[in-house]
Amino acid sequence: MVFLHPLSDFIDNYTVSNSSPSYYYQGRCLEGGELLKLPRTSLVEAIAHKLMQHLAQNDLYSREGKMYGILLVELPLGEQRIIKAFSGLLNGNSIVEGWVPPISGRDEVALDEARTLAQLEAIKQEIITLKQLPQRQQYETLKSEFDIKLHSLSDRHQNYKQQRHEKRQILCQTLTGEALIIALEQLDEESRQHGIERRHLKRLRDETLQPLQQIIETADIQIRKLKQQRKQLSRQLQAQMHAAYTLVNFLGRSQSLQQLIATSLPTGTGDCCAPKLLHYAATHNLKPLAMAEFWWGASSAQDKIQGEFYGACAERCQPLMGFLLSGLRPNPPAPFPMREGGESPSPARGGVGGEVLPIIYEDEWLIAVNKPPGLLSVPGRYRDRQDSVVTRLHQKLPDGMAIASVHRLDQETSGILLLARDRFSHRQLSQQFQQRQIYKVYEAVLCGLLTINEGAIELPLWGDPQNRPYQKVDERGKFSLTHFRVIAREEDYTRVEFIPKTGRTHQLRVHAADVKGLGVSILGDRLYGCVNNANRLHLHARELRFQHPQTGETLHLQANTPF
Repeated sequence: MVFLHPLSDFIDNYTVSNSSPSYYYQGRCLEGGELLKLPRTSLVEAIAHKLMQHLAQNDLYSREGKMYGILLVELPLGEQRIIKAFSGLLNGNSIVEGWVPPISGRDEVALDEARTLAQLEAIKQEIITLKQLPQRQQYETLKSEFDIKLHSLSDRHQNYKQQRHEKRQILCQTLTGEALIIALEQLDEESRQHGIERRHLKRLRDETLQPLQQIIETADIQIRKLKQQRKQLSRQLQAQMHAAYTLVNFLGRSQSLQQLIATSLPTGTGDCCAPKLLHYAATHNLKPLAMAEFWWGASSAQDKIQGEFYGACAERCQPLMGFLLSGLRPNPPAPFPMREGGESPSPARGGVGGEVLPIIYEDEWLIAVNKPPGLLSVPGRYRDRQDSVVTRLHQKLPDGMAIASVHRLDQETSGILLLARDRFSHRQLSQQFQQRQIYKVYEAVLCGLLTINEGAIELPLWGDPQNRPYQKVDERGKFSLTHFRVIAREEDYTRVEFIPKTGRTHQLRVHAADVKGLGVSILGDRLYGCVNNANRLHLHARELRFQHPQTGETLHLQANTPF
């Protein structure tokens, strides 16, 4: 099979652009700790767009939505070639002509995988059958009919009860003695007969519905057992695959997925484009120069856009990047885009460990820093995501190990991050955040024009556990509220001020992008649909006002917006 494709298959007479890479695949070397980067350049984006045109001409690629990737590589003699990959399976096939093969190890569990997938499909069909039992519809239909009959009977009996009450009043005024007793007894008997009629209808309902309900409950118990069985089979298969999957890096070292990630691994780890491409390059003496991944086809979760570029997924790919990139010579830093007035952004935006963090406020109880974009607030789960504000302060300050973050900013968001230096201060500030007593102001640039000047956005936000960290508007979600005000309109962009009253994950980004909010994404927010080229997410935590946990005074911290 042919896996190495000449550039002429994709582009002709391409002029090298001096523009900065739009994204870096990056991770920390597991041995030396240095940050390793692989860019997504305008050249590989152009190649990817040509590949998209090819995909659009073949229905084979539109049957299912998935990620596709290309890697620009250099051969030992200096020639440049392209290799390409798809995530998971392509229409049920792991090996397709012209695409890099899956990571070695899959063939070792191929028989077990096929057998387990057949079992899982059988379980799926059995669950569908149990969910579609005709008794379920019969139960709902009969229950609805009985509910209508009981409601009608209840209304009729209520009218009769009112009539009896009125008759009793008249009888007590017009009759006495034995005649009154007999007349009242007749009314009481009528009431008893109505009660008997009601109980008879309820008994008939229970006798009719109970057999159906037993069948449904038995089916539901079986569905729960099948789902548990399916979960166990999936875990067993994943464990087998993760133990068998062996990745190789550019140092020539190999490790299984289980060795690389000690915690539980999400389904599909090792089957994404980036690991497949980098593994293939490492095992075939190819030097990676640039890489790009994009989505093609429909998205069942409606969180991906066809033809849109995406970075390494946080759950599956990012934890592997440090190992996969190890052995690559660091690329020279690309020039930063200049801001108005000629000032370049701080080099801290790259998140290189050890760089000085700008301190906005500091006393013996608190410290507030101006976090650069690209740096985590707190260390992540995996070894290549340990560099963070908290980690750096732990290393640099005498009392560093006692410092704890009171809140968090997204990795790509810049601005004020508040930290406490003792437990009491941390607890007091955390309570202020929980009770919404902290006044926060963010500044953002939206990649479009707003027609309204101010308002409030109130939406329920929900994070799909199968698609982290993406958040969406969903009635299952938590209440969120943001006030906004337009500061300026600049050509096709809108500069806004956000004042969040709640602190949900990606709240401002979703409130800006969702059609039920502003309907315009924040500039640079590719996760939520911004397609404009930008060197960063244009979201900055500009102001923070709160009560000092020890002195009681009001502190108002500010950090100038850098864009």
